[in-house]
Amino acid sequence: MEPEKTQARETREFQRAVERAARWIGEFFQHPERYPVLSRVSPGDVRGRFPSSPPREGRPLADILDDFEKKIVPGVTHWNHPSFFAYFSITGSYPGILGELLSAALNVNGMLWRTSPALTELETLSLDYIRQLLDLDDAYFGQILDTASTSSLVAMAAARESLAQLDIRRLGMSGRSEVPPLTVYTSQEAHSSIDKAAIVLGVGVENVRRIPIDDRFRMQTDALADAIATDVAAGMRPLCVTATVGTTSTTSVDPVPAIADVCRRFGVWLHVDAAYAWAAAILPEKKHIFDGCRLADSIVVNPHKWLFTPIDLSVLYCRHKETLRNAFALVPEYLRSDDEQDQPNLMDYGFQLGRRFRALKLWMVLNYYGVDGIREKIRGHIRLAQGFAGWVEEHPDFEVMAPAEFSTVCFRCNPSTGAHRGKNLDDLNERVLKSVNASGQAFLSHTKIGGHVALRCAIGNIRTNQSHIDALQQLLESTASGLS
Repeated sequence: MEPEKTQARETREFQRAVERAARWIGEFFQHPERYPVLSRVSPGDVRGRFPSSPPREGRPLADILDDFEKKIVPGVTHWNHPSFFAYFSITGSYPGILGELLSAALNVNGMLWRTSPALTELETLSLDYIRQLLDLDDAYFGQILDTASTSSLVAMAAARESLAQLDIRRLGMSGRSEVPPLTVYTSQEAHSSIDKAAIVLGVGVENVRRIPIDDRFRMQTDALADAIATDVAAGMRPLCVTATVGTTSTTSVDPVPAIADVCRRFGVWLHVDAAYAWAAAILPEKKHIFDGCRLADSIVVNPHKWLFTPIDLSVLYCRHKETLRNAFALVPEYLRSDDEQDQPNLMDYGFQLGRRFRALKLWMVLNYYGVDGIREKIRGHIRLAQGFAGWVEEHPDFEVMAPAEFSTVCFRCNPSTGAHRGKNLDDLNERVLKSVNASGQAFLSHTKIGGHVALRCAIGNIRTNQSHIDALQQLLESTASGLS
């Protein structure tokens, strides 16, 4: 077949496949209850549905979509389901999905400005929009990365570069007796990505100081100051302090203004992990949670958590653009360019060279919903969470385990009567969790608070409404009564 005819045939086949995929997506969002939230397959089931060797000849897209619907979808845990309440609930919204599709079609790599000017400029524009929503001053340079784990790693690498006298970029850390042990400080409730970053950067987990928390699960600033002073006296060098706005287990908010004072006193880099709760700060009535964050050297926020943007899209803001660039810029001859005058070459601000067009989906989400629409939806999630927390507090067989300021509620079953009253609660709640998740009607996750099992209900999907919360409450009630 002539190349032109082949291309035309492939184009028609692709268009039909996209139309079919769009119908499937629309039907999924219209009737998500057709699918169990948590996949019911056993390990190896999905792989076992396919040949062990790749096909010798190509297959039509229609047949591949058949495999998707019949063999792959049953093995999906539906994070985009409105009854997905585990971890931090997320949403791939229509404009975000559209942006993802168009980004894949363009298939650009924005390592330099000239390799895709629109990518670079839409990224800086979109991040300037978010910066304005958070009232950050324009000293903060923003870039899009994949996840908060990467964003925190890059921020901590910049913190290490700020210790210029150690010359770690050029000489490294290995075998240098003149380089003191570096230390990192974060709370007992902080995300494990901080420990992982310490591993990657050569700091080591033994040099990560987990600072005690108060009765609201917030870092104790006096204990932080004491830990830094003790390490300095012992000849160690503080690398950074990581405060959290919206911890993973309880969504607690560290006292960032006081932590910033400690960092200023000791001359230590302050990094803020606001991956989850930053979105609430878009609301005027919740802006106070960002107090002190504007004093930070670096901040991570995740639009893919609570801004309806398909995963993955994390944003790192850094007050010290040149320090960040000095930590990573390494330009081989074949990438040399004089483009970075008014616009940055984004490859210079992290360890990744390749950069896909993530900004397109973020820009589409921001434009489709607008500031007022985004605020309305975030308020709605908080309102649903407060209502659920109220139900838990009033129910004789359940109790709230931590303050619920945002859209996540930590709770447990604690029967007022029966064999489990006041004892064996961890075992009971593990069974409640397993039963709820096995039902396929909802998906919860768990954590430990004060050494005891707590269930987590995280509300953040754009399609979650009161009917889904009512169904969850009924499911919890019937499950608990059946087990206790």
